[in-house]
Amino acid sequence: MKIMDFLNKKAVTANLKATDKEGVIRELVDILAKAADIKNKEDLVKALMARESLGSTGIGQNIGIPHAKSQGVKELVAAFGLSKKGVNFDSLDGDPVYIFFLLIAPEESAGPHLKALARISRMLKDKYFREMLMKSGDEKEILRIIQEEDSKKY
Repeated sequence: MKIMDFLNKKAVTANLKATDKEGVIRELVDILAKAADIKNKEDLVKALMARESLGSTGIGQNIGIPHAKSQGVKELVAAFGLSKKGVNFDSLDGDPVYIFFLLIAPEESAGPHLKALARISRMLKDKYFREMLMKSGDEKEILRIIQEEDSKKY
């Protein structure tokens, strides 16, 4: 499974404006909803915030992977956001989060959802990849970096 299989190319931003956890989630949901024609934005935000209440998806090393399941999507879909200032996301290591992958899976999907989380996590373990993303200037550059990394084996 490749990230480009489920990352919506129109749901990528190089400049998240939000300054807190819920704000980032709302901003990414907005971007994804516009790109993927998703209607139930508020339901998605509630599902994502409910997942966050179980434990932060700020996994450390400046990475956040908010994710949830929803009846509002028919297939696995993701958005990507970059925060230039960093956001307090209650990360496991206490550091601010700059790199966000938002992942939404259909209610009944377990396998693809978990594979996608594993793929994103594995790729983001590479410090060089994280640094490239954080230095990227625009959405085209972000997509190019992700596609390049996606073509490598993990």
